[in-house]
Amino acid sequence: QLRLVESGGGLVQPGGSLRLSCVASALTFRYYDIGWFRQAPGKEREGVSCIDKNNDTVNYVDAVKGRFTISRDNTKNTVWLQMNSLKLEETTSYYCAALHRCSANLLIGDFFSWGQGTQVTVSS
Repeated sequence: QLRLVESGGGLVQPGGSLRLSCVASALTFRYYDIGWFRQAPGKEREGVSCIDKNNDTVNYVDAVKGRFTISRDNTKNTVWLQMNSLKLEETTSYYCAALHRCSANLLIGDFFSWGQGTQVTVSS
């Protein structure tokens, strides 16, 4: 079973940057598409980005295009989400998860086996 552990969240000012990391426990990591979603209290989950297992395809929700970059290194069982120009409304928990398929729609139903999440707080 794939287990994922997120880290890298924290407090940042508006316009600042954070780099989230997602480390997998299983060597089968390289066989999975991986993505990030976020969920604020009382709100629905929102797919943020994903990357396919071969590092060929990446997708982003429109709200983060041009500001967030997803990447992975299968030799390190790790996926990163570089987040730049962060906004106040992006304060929430971010989760790393495996995906049935990394699609442009970033369907929440495609995410599974997520970790415990990492909190991102954007505040002045």
